[in-house]
This record gives sequence, structure tokens and C-alpha cells, in this order.
Amino acid sequence: MQKNFLKSFLILLVATACSNAPKSPLNREVANYAVVTVKAPDLSGITDNGKEVLNLYRFAADEVDAIYWEQYFGDKHALLDSISDPVEKTYAEINYGPWDRMDGKSFVEGYADRLPGVGFYPADMTLEEFEAWDNPDKMSPYTLVRRAADGSLQTVWYHDAYKEHIGKISSYLLAAADITIKPSVRKYLLAKIQALQSDNFYESGIAWLEMDDSKMDLVIGPNEAADDQLLGVKRSYEAFVLLKKESHTEELMQYVSRIGEFQQDLPGDPAYKTFQPGSGSNIFACDALYYAGKANAGIKVIALNLPFDPAVQHDKGTRTILLDNVIYAKFNSIVAPTGEILLSADDREHLSSDAFYWNVAMREVAHGLGVKETVNGKGSVEEALGSTAQTFEEVKANAAGVLLVCKLQDHFDIHHLFTRQDALTTFFVSLLRSERFGEGSALGRANVIIYNYLREAGAFQRDASGHYTIDPARMESGLAALTALVLETQATGNRSFAADFEARYSKRCEDYQADILNLGLEKIPVDIRFDFQTR
Repeated sequence: MQKNFLKSFLILLVATACSNAPKSPLNREVANYAVVTVKAPDLSGITDNGKEVLNLYRFAADEVDAIYWEQYFGDKHALLDSISDPVEKTYAEINYGPWDRMDGKSFVEGYADRLPGVGFYPADMTLEEFEAWDNPDKMSPYTLVRRAADGSLQTVWYHDAYKEHIGKISSYLLAAADITIKPSVRKYLLAKIQALQSDNFYESGIAWLEMDDSKMDLVIGPNEAADDQLLGVKRSYEAFVLLKKESHTEELMQYVSRIGEFQQDLPGDPAYKTFQPGSGSNIFACDALYYAGKANAGIKVIALNLPFDPAVQHDKGTRTILLDNVIYAKFNSIVAPTGEILLSADDREHLSSDAFYWNVAMREVAHGLGVKETVNGKGSVEEALGSTAQTFEEVKANAAGVLLVCKLQDHFDIHHLFTRQDALTTFFVSLLRSERFGEGSALGRANVIIYNYLREAGAFQRDASGHYTIDPARMESGLAALTALVLETQATGNRSFAADFEARYSKRCEDYQADILNLGLEKIPVDIRFDFQTR
């Protein structure tokens, strides 16, 4: 009896100690990123050489991850070693730094909130100082701005700033080029080595688009400028290791020849959609095997449209990549549950995983449409619109993408069982789940802008219980008007209008805040994080 009493006492003591253990204030934030297991791929159709190439791709991606930490924040190990709370450390790993990607606020003691230029520019640099500085390389997407010993500004090319990591990446890619049995893969990898060592990515972009006969794909390098919220120019390092789904790719490739048609289908003045992508565009369906760098930070992308280089897009085209396993993971774990909570009963019937997939596909195609250079001599859209360029590009792609799906459905050109109303309803639910991305990123601001614009257009109603009812006709016309407006702003490089429009429409309203609360109470994750399995 004494032993039983002692045992019970010890159990009670342990339970009390556990209940009194301090809870991390970031438990909820970490839980907002649901863990998705990326299973080891079926490599039965891959040769032994191909499997080794995949291993080398992943080694190269790990070096990209190290570059991105330095680029965005600084010393990764100094930050993580200073954090004692394991939950806080996990959140720092998710965000690649001490700043919450949702709002830019610091969650680690001792660090100020995120600066708009993060690690690309000196913290004390003003826009006036930058604009007065006469340096031909300052607007390159591939230079860092630093203080010289005398306090003046200077540029440092990426290939010099990250020389050690790029040397290792080059070694891995060279080893992969030596053992691959695909001439197109070898050509691409050798061109990518040259690009990384020179920050001249034109030839590697062409070679990548021509590499269309490989079951594996590697996207690697500085691609997107979303992290540069000061000038919207500097590009972040990222990497994706991918395995092509060939039967699905064959279905998607049927739409490549219609890129010019899609361009003309966009709403608005023909003068604002004059860009003609090259004839070498392609669309791939892939499963993601590994994300690194910017790709793995915060909100995970579910599709790609690259290269961003306007010269490559003009001369050759773009590659749209649908990340099938990630798309369906997000639909099942986030989009569908969001619709069940926030839609009216009738509208819930129009949620469709196929519609979600094709909305994503056409969104990425839309990234390659519109204009890349202003029509009035203001240079590229990125240069003309500055820090608003990324936000406007995300608005364009999201709004235009679902319009293209509706156009295709007019003629039953998508051989899957969903309707235009399914496409619009599923798009709107994806917009609602994306509202929680916050105002701290171009993607987050773009989603809020679309919501507020459609709200003004009467595209939906929200009842007292928090359920939405959609007006499909008004939603489609609202999206068309918004797309036309964005295309005009991009084509004319109207920076002042862009800034005013973004400031007006990118603020979350009370309904938005209530939606966020409802989704939080139901514990619907904001996004996902990966558990990559290699075997």
C-alpha cells in the first residue's frame, strides 16, 4: 500500500510539474505552420546515376540555404544559439530570422523589427542617399549595398559576397554534370555554374528552358525580389529539387501553344499587354522533394513561373511548374477546411480541388503575361514601380489567373469536372485563407487588396454569423476591372498611383480580422512546413 501511495504521489508530482511548466508564447504561431511529411519519392524509373544526381542537387540546395540566411538576416548560428526556448528557436527557423514574416515584427528579445531592405542594404542608408549615389551597379538584382571603410556606399556582387558557398554549389553541380546521361541536363548545369560565378543568368535561363527531357529538375539561384521591400530589386537565393510527373505534364503542355491567346484574353487596353513570350515556354507538373532558402521561408509557394529575366522571357519564354504534392497538401489541410468554416452552405458545394489546381496553374501562366517593360520609356516595370512592383505583380497573377480559367471553361477546354462558379468560389476561399499571410509581404498585401477591391464591387456578402455568399458575375467583373487597372499601372509605370492604391486597399478590415479569429479558434493552420524524408 505504501508503494502504491508513493507511486501515486510521484505521478501527481510529475503531473503538477508539467502543468506548471512555462508555456512558450509562440506555441500558437508555430502551430500555424502544419507539418506536412514529404515522403521519399518513388525512384523506380530513375537510374543509379540519376539518383546520385538528385543527391547532389540536395547538397547544392543546402548551400543555397546557408546563403539565404546570410542574405536575409546574417549569422544563423549566432541567432539560434542565443535562443533558449525551443519553440522560439523553431519559429526563428521557420522565419529564417527573428522577424515574423506576417508583419515584420521581432519576436526575439534584443532585435528590432525588420527593416524594409533587410540584409540587402546598410541599416542606416536613406533613400535620398541611395538615389544621389552615382553607381552603375546599384540597381542590379545581384548586388548587395554595403558601407566602405570611409562610410561611403559600395556594391558587392553576389558571387563575391557568397564566394565560398558558390564554390561548393559549383562543385556539386559539376559532379552532377559529369555523371548525368542527359546532354540537356549537363548543358544546363554547366551554364548554371557560369551564371552563379558571374551573376549573368541569361544563358542558364535559356538552357533551363531547353532542358525538357529530364525526369528531375533543379531550380537554383537568386530568383524573386519579394524580400526587398525598400526598392523591390534585389533577388533572394532559393532552391527547389523536383521530380517530374510525366503524364500530368503531357496534359498541361497542351496549353503552351495558347500563351499568345491567353495574352489577348486579358482584359483592358491592348496597348498594355503587348509583351509576347518566346515560343519555348513549357508547363511541368512536379512533386517537390526539397525546398531551400527563400522557397522554404515562411509561406511556401505551390507553383513557379521562371525565369524572371525579361530578355529570356522574350527570347525563349517561361517555365510554369505546378508542385502537385504541395498544392493538394494545402488544399486538404487549409483551403477546404477554411471553406467549410467561412462559406454559406450553398457555396460550400462549389469547393473543388481540381478548380484550386487550375487556378494555381493559370496564375503562374499569368505571371508571364502583360508587360515587362513600360510603354512610355520608364524602363522595366520593376524599376518604374519600385517597392510596389512585387505587390502589383501578385495582384495581376492572382486576378488574371482565375479569369483565364473562366475563359477556358467557356469552351470546356479543361477536361476536369468543375464549373466557372467552382473556380471563382475556390479562388475566393483561397483568398480568405491567404489573408493571414499579413501585410508584411507583397503576397499578403496583394491578397488583402483583391479582397477589399471585390468587397467594393459587391462580389460577396458576409452575414452576421461570419458566412460568405458569393455573387459570381460581380466577382468575375470585379476581377476583370482590377486586372485591367493593374496592367495599365504596370505598363505606364505609374509609381505614385501604385503607392496610393496599395496604401488604400492593403489594410485588413474588421471582417478580415474576424475571419482570422474564427480560423484561429478552429485551429486551421496558416500554412505548412515540411518534414522531408529521403528514404
